[in-house]
Amino acid sequence: MSEFDVLVIGAGPAGENAAGRCAGGGLSVAIVERELVGGECSYWGCIPSKVLLRPGEALAAARRVPGAAQAVTGGVDAGAALARRDAMTSGYSDEGQLPWLQDRGITLVRGLARLAGERRVEVERDGGEVATLTARRAVVVATGSAAVIPPIPGLREINPWDNRDVTAVKEVPRRLLVLGGGVIGCEMAQALRRLGCEEVTVIEGLDRLLANEEPFAGDEVRAAFEAEGITVVTGSKMAAARRDPNGIVATLEDGRDLAGDELLVAVGRRPSTSDLGVETVGLEPGRWIPVDDQLRVPGHPWLYAVGDCNGRALLTHVGKYQARLAGDAILGRQVLGKDVADAGVVPRVTFTDPQVCAVGLTEAQARERGLDVVTVETSTGGVAGAATLGEGITGTSKLVISGGVIVGATFTGPGVAELLHSATIAIVGNVPMERLWHAVPSFPTLSEVWLRLMEAYGL
Repeated sequence: MSEFDVLVIGAGPAGENAAGRCAGGGLSVAIVERELVGGECSYWGCIPSKVLLRPGEALAAARRVPGAAQAVTGGVDAGAALARRDAMTSGYSDEGQLPWLQDRGITLVRGLARLAGERRVEVERDGGEVATLTARRAVVVATGSAAVIPPIPGLREINPWDNRDVTAVKEVPRRLLVLGGGVIGCEMAQALRRLGCEEVTVIEGLDRLLANEEPFAGDEVRAAFEAEGITVVTGSKMAAARRDPNGIVATLEDGRDLAGDELLVAVGRRPSTSDLGVETVGLEPGRWIPVDDQLRVPGHPWLYAVGDCNGRALLTHVGKYQARLAGDAILGRQVLGKDVADAGVVPRVTFTDPQVCAVGLTEAQARERGLDVVTVETSTGGVAGAATLGEGITGTSKLVISGGVIVGATFTGPGVAELLHSATIAIVGNVPMERLWHAVPSFPTLSEVWLRLMEAYGL
């Protein structure tokens, strides 16, 4: 077959969800993938990174519990952790992913896809053969993003690691330099330190880690890092990099030299649109693809872009959500409202220890938007549920409130990620604080921080 109702370019989570939504609605669908079905998240992103974080997190949790702490007599078994990573990524084989497509009648086409004009996609297969596919109804671009390597003198020449290299690591290096104090940099710095890396140094050009979150979040993560021997350098940028017989040397703008055996670059992402043929439909290669609130490319009613490639929110769960919206639009269903999961409501988690979980706006972002806000905070560790989890449970819970409804929430502390969805529901549902006061948290759980926040608000 060369003609389908819908063509999807990219079989990561966003592409799979778009294809599944359309196929579930009775349309014929083909999905084109040049690498592995399952995409970045399954093999080089969310899944392997969290698997590598988990052993250290479990040991740290046990060490907080009297009675269990005494049983923790060693560190993480790095070999077993890496083997678990290999199992969770299926040995970097996507054979286990294929039945999901087959069960839904989705045709998988292997190869490099490029747009070739309106509703046309050319697929270059191994060996150079090119097949042309056409879409009767829509083409969905879901090509994701890739790591940015900044133009620092000498950086490319030393072959630095990106997220793919670090999550696929075969041996834990003795010394690791991490350029970038965002989510990927922080998560992998702590993961490798707990896997046995003797020296880990995080270099962040801004004045704090996790600079897009509330200031206390980066401060608490930094304190935790330094307590377990991770060096954090903020407010200083890398000026040059070189490799000598002893390893890698990173030179900072202030003249300091930092040494490591490997260097992870985690300073941002770029859209995977450079070799996609977007110029055939009037778009600029290498740029984020602009979309409206139905994920449709303006001026092209047949073309959609979902997930990282549109630049709205580079998170797997947001890409999957956008894919469902786009699928409904393609099927002609009524899409309820606009794409509300934009920069104002996106839920996000940094899986460090302590975890940093946030949704909606920070206080600074809300004020920048001109909102009249009230903020309330409480200690995440100040409720009975925290005490039952062990000793030394700390963190902060904060709400940003405007007009009597929550517009932003941040929780920090060990294992607090599961608190986040309640805040997401409150924001998306526009639930008044007076109504939330009647949502009774169970005792003794961490969710009792909601009661403390309500009390701090004056209810």
